Amino acid sequence: MEIYLAKTQGFCAGVSFAIDIVEQALCKYRTPLYVYHEIVHNTYVVNDFRNRGVIFVEDLNAVPQGQRVIFSAHGVPPAVIQTAKDRGLKYVDATCPLVTKVHNEATKFSAKHHAVVLIGHKGHQELIGTAGYVDPGLLYIVENEGDIEHLDIDPAAEVAFITQTTLSVDETTAMIDKLRKKFPNLIGPPRSDLCYATQNRQDAVKNLAQLCDIVIICGSPKSSNSNRLRETGEKQGVPSHIIDSAEELDIKLLQGKKKVGISSGASVPRVIVDQLVQHIQKYFPGTRVHTFENPEKNIVFALPKI
Repeated sequence: MEIYLAKTQGFCAGVSFAIDIVEQALCKYRTPLYVYHEIVHNTYVVNDFRNRGVIFVEDLNAVPQGQRVIFSAHGVPPAVIQTAKDRGLKYVDATCPLVTKVHNEATKFSAKHHAVVLIGHKGHQELIGTAGYVDPGLLYIVENEGDIEHLDIDPAAEVAFITQTTLSVDETTAMIDKLRKKFPNLIGPPRSDLCYATQNRQDAVKNLAQLCDIVIICGSPKSSNSNRLRETGEKQGVPSHIIDSAEELDIKLLQGKKKVGISSGASVPRVIVDQLVQHIQKYFPGTRVHTFENPEKNIVFALPKI
């Protein structure tokens, strides 16, 4: 058997940015340290911080007045920031800079009184955060092409669009094309809102699908970008599965397979991939591993002052 590792492995720059903020805050202030929502959608990362005393909350009222709280990489709406100020909380914003870029676009389009179509998954923390930067009277959330057909907006109006950063590249492109046909005066951001890590990882899975007869995605069930990777593999006609840990892999899935592709979500630590490789090699001794150069290895975001 042969294993092919996707060229993109380990944390993307935005995830590293958020995790490093928590690490520095732990070193400087120790516990209690609160994080609003999971810092990133990965079970391994969250459990590691929880075991070290970090307290994850879904409601800022659970943070004692005057304590320190970190906002997750997915971003928060302005109302949450205001609540933190009102309660005297010491907060650090670990929002991925690429998500902040979308927040700025949302603010700009809303200020110009454009109807704003936000493409994303309802209920996802990133979308909730971004939606908060748009005047509610101007906001239209769409999850699929069918939603676009039901948009009740004047076709002649100047309509703006923004997107969640972790969507399927192909599906989002198709949705934007549909918006352009419906609204000839459609306005978009200067550059795609889909983050480089999303694009790179989906491209890498497409490459794996050309080489392999099964694709395994390391990622947590709540991770949007990890789920999009599994879907990308499936759409290439290759059986694709998502697992949170090496132990979750049903080894029977590999029976009769010759080439296994392994990829991982942007919030998955490299150790999970290494453990999966070792797990497979235990059952299939002599399995060879092929790796490729990671195009993201030099991308970093400067940390704020903690």
